[in-house]
Amino acid sequence: MTSGAECRVRRVLTESPADLLLARLADELGRTYRITDVELFQVDYRLSVLLPLGGGDPLTGPGHPAWRCYDHQQPVLADGIGWFPVGMRGERRGVLRLTPVPDDRTAVEELTRIATALGHELAAVTAGTDVYRASRRARRLTLAAEMQWELLPGRSRDRPSFRLAGQLEPAYAVRGDSFDWSDDGTRLWLSAINGTGEGVAASMLTALATHALRNARRGGLALADQVALADQAVYALHRGEQHLSALVMELDLATGVLTAVDAGSPRLVLLRDGEVSEQVLDKQFPLGMFEGTDYRHQSFELRRGDRLFVLSDGVIDATGQHVRYGETALDRFLRRTGPMTPLDAVRSLIGDLRAFVAGDLVDDAVVVCLDWTGPQE
Repeated sequence: MTSGAECRVRRVLTESPADLLLARLADELGRTYRITDVELFQVDYRLSVLLPLGGGDPLTGPGHPAWRCYDHQQPVLADGIGWFPVGMRGERRGVLRLTPVPDDRTAVEELTRIATALGHELAAVTAGTDVYRASRRARRLTLAAEMQWELLPGRSRDRPSFRLAGQLEPAYAVRGDSFDWSDDGTRLWLSAINGTGEGVAASMLTALATHALRNARRGGLALADQVALADQAVYALHRGEQHLSALVMELDLATGVLTAVDAGSPRLVLLRDGEVSEQVLDKQFPLGMFEGTDYRHQSFELRRGDRLFVLSDGVIDATGQHVRYGETALDRFLRRTGPMTPLDAVRSLIGDLRAFVAGDLVDDAVVVCLDWTGPQE
């Protein structure tokens, strides 16, 4: 049951101006819970540092209480300081630091829900202010990367029947690789694009294909027809001189049947019972290569507990000291992700790639991880 104090704080959040969410929240937490210091730390685009909204030193150490809170999505209390996860529907935005934290279990539970409410409000207001976007970048984004991140539906998503996460790399300079998803409670649509070209031109081509796929999906077209419409949109503008690869999928959440169209796509890998195997699909022409391409779909059934990875060429072809990352290293790493959540699996794989190349990747890479947990009653 929600207390009167919690209701007042949540009402303040919903009534606050977009740019003053944290300030108004701090004032009310001081009055209601006697908290004197409130700070929001947002995870950056690389998923590697937690950046304070008010400026100051970022938090980087994996053993820090803030990172334990972020990783496990549970409040962490240490030395009179409380760290609370900030997010919504599986999308992890960061952590809220509160000092001093009340020594009361009921108050901690209320503050945990308030931090979640803050996550919802941040999602609601971010489109109308740059305050939160600007403060979650450790360095400047390229223009192409700015366009790509604005195109994404989010970075992670949880529902009773599936869990999902994706990441772009190099996060601050990505060009053409991207992903998209949507669900309506009965079906999940997921697409990944392995873009081509450089800079803004690459991001514009990917944006065209993504919006065309969304337009067709929202118009109720069948999966193969969605891909055909995107293909026509790209060809109509570039007449075959530019094209891009895509993998477009639809998952029936009641049966686990996955329908896919492979338009010269990124790689699709299945992790089942600890074993890694490539899900072989019929490769068809990339989007925009030819006029009027007729696409065909394929279907196969997932089992409860299956994990799928969608990986662009930039993952397997990553090079360090003149040696490719390769499929053997990739398969070995994917096996180790079994106990991880999809976001942690994606983050760990990207981190392993960065360590392999000793820095940021040169070529674009997209990683998407999907767990199907089975039909829900």
